Amino acid sequence: MSWCSGLEAICRPEVPLRDFTWYRLGGPARWFVNPRNDAELSDVVTRCNAAGVALRVLGRGANVLVRDSGFDGAVIALRPPCFDEFTIDGGRVTVGAGADFTKVVTRTIRAGLAGLEALAGIPGTMGGIIRMNAGGRHGEIASFVSEVRVLGADGAIRTLTREQVGFTYRHTNLDGCIVLGAVLTLSPGDPEALTARFRDIWNQKYRTQPPVSDRSAGCVFKNPPGQSAGALLDQAGLKGRRVGGATISPRHANFIVVDDSACAQHVLDLSDLAREAVFEKFGVRLEREIEVW
Repeated sequence: MSWCSGLEAICRPEVPLRDFTWYRLGGPARWFVNPRNDAELSDVVTRCNAAGVALRVLGRGANVLVRDSGFDGAVIALRPPCFDEFTIDGGRVTVGAGADFTKVVTRTIRAGLAGLEALAGIPGTMGGIIRMNAGGRHGEIASFVSEVRVLGADGAIRTLTREQVGFTYRHTNLDGCIVLGAVLTLSPGDPEALTARFRDIWNQKYRTQPPVSDRSAGCVFKNPPGQSAGALLDQAGLKGRRVGGATISPRHANFIVVDDSACAQHVLDLSDLAREAVFEKFGVRLEREIEVW
């Protein structure tokens, strides 16, 4: 009997993952699961772990590259109308893991709550934003998190403090856990001033980064301590370098954009080429920021 027997309403086999990522590349998931509540999610995780089935959690696919062979396991999609809770109680904002982060930012701005406008232009769902401690030059999500609700590998739900999450640069200690939601603590602010700052930061990114229509997964590499990955890639002469249908963006060297002729392997080969070029020129080994499945 299959691990997913009885879950046919929420589990489908051999679903193409290219339809769910910004790159629109890659092969199928062996199983694709859309749990409708915490209990179903816990049941799926418990069954997968008992059967030795590998798991991945998918939000909006903004930071994910799926290999051409696909993923031989279960991909769990936390998508609206489930897992997208959003409530405000003073400066305390409770957000579900499936909530679109840009919408979360704009709703807090309209409510006169300051902080998240500094993270304008960062795509993804709240769960992914928390798990990788997403941020940019103006800050990171860790600054606003007071607690995170997670589902552990044992199927139990726990609430972790900010300290227990272990936020560091583009990293948390949440491996093995699925983020269910978070509580953010924000400060009062003027909606007009917050909107102006949000638009200013958004426009800065628009001027210096490839547009969403160019099909990328955001920054490919993490910034090394005290350095800029984009600057190192640029100084290594990599802007415009191409492998198959994948190109290092002429606008920002830490973005790899793809066209309709691309496959996932083109992106992997180009990122490896770029990493080796930077190491040869500067002795710096870049670490990928995008997730490769």
